Amino acid sequence: MKVSQVTVRSAFSAADFSPLTAISPTLVFAFGSVDALQAAAPGLKAAFATSQLVGCTTAGEISKQGVEDGTLVVTALRFEHSRVAQVSTSLADMADSFAAGKRLAQGLDTAGLRAILIFGQGVAINGSAVIGGMASVVGDHIPITGGLAGDGGAFAKTWILDNVGISSERLVCVGLYGEKLEFAHGSFGGWSPFGPARKVTRCDNNVLYELDGESALEVYKNYLGEHAKGLPASGLLFPFAMLGSDHNEVGLIRTILAVDEAAGSLTLAGDIDPNGYLKLMHASTDALVEGAESAAQAAQKMHATDNEGLALLVSCVGRKLVMGGRVDEEVEAVGEVFGSGATLAGFYSYGEISPFSPTVDCKLHNQTMTITYLSESA
Repeated sequence: MKVSQVTVRSAFSAADFSPLTAISPTLVFAFGSVDALQAAAPGLKAAFATSQLVGCTTAGEISKQGVEDGTLVVTALRFEHSRVAQVSTSLADMADSFAAGKRLAQGLDTAGLRAILIFGQGVAINGSAVIGGMASVVGDHIPITGGLAGDGGAFAKTWILDNVGISSERLVCVGLYGEKLEFAHGSFGGWSPFGPARKVTRCDNNVLYELDGESALEVYKNYLGEHAKGLPASGLLFPFAMLGSDHNEVGLIRTILAVDEAAGSLTLAGDIDPNGYLKLMHASTDALVEGAESAAQAAQKMHATDNEGLALLVSCVGRKLVMGGRVDEEVEAVGEVFGSGATLAGFYSYGEISPFSPTVDCKLHNQTMTITYLSESA
């Protein structure tokens, strides 16, 4: 497998992509700010007409140089022994999420399918339902990784890139095939719970109405204090840990996408256990960096060779807000684990998609660093 990457920081030309087209890529990832991706989309489509082209807008771009904002990072992969297929679908609304995931999976040939990468718009979506729809078709044995697009923290409108162009409504996935494909993954948070566990007393899929019989929004605002003025964006600093009916953590974190003052509700990025509990979380930069390193170590243990490869990093915008000027440290920690043979690419997202462990069980995560490592055996 060959990997090539360019970062475009201003107006681009076709010449910017020449190092990538030189390897005749099979698969091309493009992650950028809303302005950058919109401007580049026609040029990307023209330059990589024979490649599978996927990507999305971000809340920060990740490359081998670190983390930047307002750029476009394009990474090209040429597989020597593996095949890639792409499927897209439009998402009508949040309630269409499960059906949309099902449509994506039904468009893939399941014979020889090794893994799936998915990128979805990040605002009006139930990421858990999308994954559930896909898994209902391909089963639980196929790993699914990827993430939900961002728009710099505005939570207004995000965009997806596929072979057709860019859209604020579509979801795109790629199926990966081939016996020599190496597909590894890791996911870890680094957040710590605080305060009492609150019983979920009314919810509908990913909309939380009541905790302990009280308005979920009012309970949340009381915890946030002055930070409540900045909702929903300030909610990224204080996500929820999901607890089971026995009060034990289930390993999933949920962040807030929107608030409804009239209904007193919080819309979370993924489904809520109607019989479970929620507890607030917070984090320090050091803990988040250690979490990123743990995710990289988990992915590294799964891949068997030191061949050239791509480490695809999808990290939550909430982590970026907490770390501030030290955000590069979590990317550097991942790079140190994989070494010089790995090219780093990815983005800061509104939701991360990855299995919990090597035993699959794919989930939507929030506030995590998720890593997908792609390479080929000789």
